[in-house]
Amino acid sequence: MNSAAEKPKLKRELGLIQATAINMIDMVGIGPFVVLSLVIQIMGGPYFLLAWIAGAVISLIDGMIWAELGAANPKAGGSYNFLKEAYGENSWGRLLSFLLVWQTLFQAPLVIASGSIGFSLYFSYLIPGMGSIEQKCVSGGVVIVLTLLLYRRIESIGKISVLLWTGVLITMGWIIWGGVTHGTIHNDFIPDDPSVIMNTMFFVALGQASVKTIYSYLGYYNVCHLGGEIKDPGKNIPRSIFISVFGIAVLYLAMNISVVSVIPWQDAQHSDFIVSTFIETIYGPSAAMLVTVFVLWVAFASLFSVMLGYSRIPYAAAVDGRFFSVFAKLHPTKNFPYVSLLGLGATAFVFSLLFKLSDVITAILAMRIIVQFIGQAIGVIMLRKRNGTAHLPFRMFLYPFPVILVVVIWFFIFISTGWQFAISGLIVTCLGITAYMITARMKQWWPFEKK
Repeated sequence: MNSAAEKPKLKRELGLIQATAINMIDMVGIGPFVVLSLVIQIMGGPYFLLAWIAGAVISLIDGMIWAELGAANPKAGGSYNFLKEAYGENSWGRLLSFLLVWQTLFQAPLVIASGSIGFSLYFSYLIPGMGSIEQKCVSGGVVIVLTLLLYRRIESIGKISVLLWTGVLITMGWIIWGGVTHGTIHNDFIPDDPSVIMNTMFFVALGQASVKTIYSYLGYYNVCHLGGEIKDPGKNIPRSIFISVFGIAVLYLAMNISVVSVIPWQDAQHSDFIVSTFIETIYGPSAAMLVTVFVLWVAFASLFSVMLGYSRIPYAAAVDGRFFSVFAKLHPTKNFPYVSLLGLGATAFVFSLLFKLSDVITAILAMRIIVQFIGQAIGVIMLRKRNGTAHLPFRMFLYPFPVILVVVIWFFIFISTGWQFAISGLIVTCLGITAYMITARMKQWWPFEKK
């Protein structure tokens, strides 16, 4: 048995390369391959590139907030710790950090389910005629395999992440190269009437399309969830965030331009397997089958990173005594939160069998924006007023402009998810507040603590 001195703990084993790899494979995933057509449909033509640019800009601005918070508070759990520190451990911070973990119980499995469902959809290109039952078996099987693969030491996971990242870069590179060498449509994605952007409906469409593109950028902050396992976090967390956002933005824009330079956007918007169709048009059916395998590799790699990061949030809360204590357990020899991982995997497995992809994508954002993204953006202001900036390893540029801008943008995106998803997100939040109040009264937490 381990002595008290040998008690398992998280170790800082992930360097800049591994951290960046984990971020980038989380960001890419199945997202750009399944939403590319949806974005073109929503924007109604060549303006779809603006939605991808908007997603990059939002990610970059919000990434400044994550970078400052992550560098200053490099602990497992990311936003859980940010909210607790910003709003006070024994006041509103206790409520908001509880709400984050509460929402994680719903939205983290939804994120994993969205990737596994997208995986099964592209898998059906390899085996035409698959029914819904077969697709659900594939999506559920992916979650099981991922859980088993993550059941190991963090240094091994870092090596696996770099291997999976290589597959991501190969896949994106192939798609971009295909467009560069075989593109015949050179101006079809350039708007012919720029005045349309002054139309109110254009901004409505841009908001709805940005919901889809932001889904494809989500993950630039994943390194913050692993803050307790990052080497030299004051430098490596901000660097990995910005490298990830810039790198993925370039890849996404190049991929979109490549696709519509071969397949007119009028046709691309109706394709369920746009990347496979793109490669088939250039190189034939055999190459299309191969690129589909690579897309599945990318989707699998992303889910690997997502499950890794989110499994640390319930763990961090449980260690603080603010969640079920069983989630605080680390594997006795491999030093990772295995109960949290298994719980997340089991819930994601069920969700992957129950929901549709398009609804899941929108629900993910609607559920997270108010507490996590807007909450921690405001939290940066509170932390700076309370503690100053001299101790910060990284300070965002042009403060407070990025904070103000990102709050406005996230609120706009929240409204753009649609009233039914916005209301569902608020309902989950209200249920979380109710659960907190019941728990707080039983355990005499704020605001029921004894004076």
